[in-house]
Amino acid sequence: MRAFPQKPLFAAAAVAALVAGALLVSSFLVGADRGLLCSISPVFSRISFGGGGSDTAGQLAEALLYYATTSAVPQQSRAEIRLTFDVLRRRGPCNFLVFGLGRDSRMWAAMNAGGTTLFLEEDPEWYESVLKTSPMLRAHHVKYRTRMDEADKLAECRPGAADGISGLQRNGGCPLALVGLPREVYEREWDVVMIDAPKGYFPSAPGRMAAIYSAKVMARGRRGEGDTDVFLHDVDRKVEKAYALEFLCKKQRVGATGRLWHFRIPPVKANETTTAETFC
Repeated sequence: MRAFPQKPLFAAAAVAALVAGALLVSSFLVGADRGLLCSISPVFSRISFGGGGSDTAGQLAEALLYYATTSAVPQQSRAEIRLTFDVLRRRGPCNFLVFGLGRDSRMWAAMNAGGTTLFLEEDPEWYESVLKTSPMLRAHHVKYRTRMDEADKLAECRPGAADGISGLQRNGGCPLALVGLPREVYEREWDVVMIDAPKGYFPSAPGRMAAIYSAKVMARGRRGEGDTDVFLHDVDRKVEKAYALEFLCKKQRVGATGRLWHFRIPPVKANETTTAETFC
């Protein structure tokens, strides 16, 4: 995406674009959560219109104008979006890993303006389609080794001998361990993870089992400060709910609304060891 030149005139133009976009979006989101719209102001207040901040301003303006001038609407409800937005506002700019590309991808990237937002998509045609209209998104096409009709059997997969990235790579015999992802996924510690893919509504679909399992392993192996916030969508479905309770753990669920559950996963302490039985 083209960055705004570092000149006062273009800084003023960036502000004007943001204001115009905000007005357009406010008319587009008639009846929307006013608290959510008003809460965006602290994000704008952190923008510096010189240096790297100009890219942030452009990212926000692009997202506002996109949703104001397209029929595309986010796949989650306002209440569900608000749950994640509040965490991104508190932690951002941060490292945000999203399983799945969709109509809400530009929104997620804009809400983490100035941070790193990475999308992982398993459907090659959808991957190409989304990036054709939103080439500025940071995304990778990935493959899974799981199937929905094997979900019950795969649930027997236990934690490996270690947590974090090594915990995935050393547990390659378990199809739930995502071992073939791009290096970028493994080289960062993810502060926030959104699991809203891959597809899980027909027998041969990969389902979200591996994403759930791997998010938990990576969160437990975190070496930086703080916990990992993990969001799982479509928990009204049998497999998503069962895997959430099995691997993300009910005791670590800190929020819920609609079909979205929020978990806060603490890292394993230095003197702890991973058991071979359960994460919970």
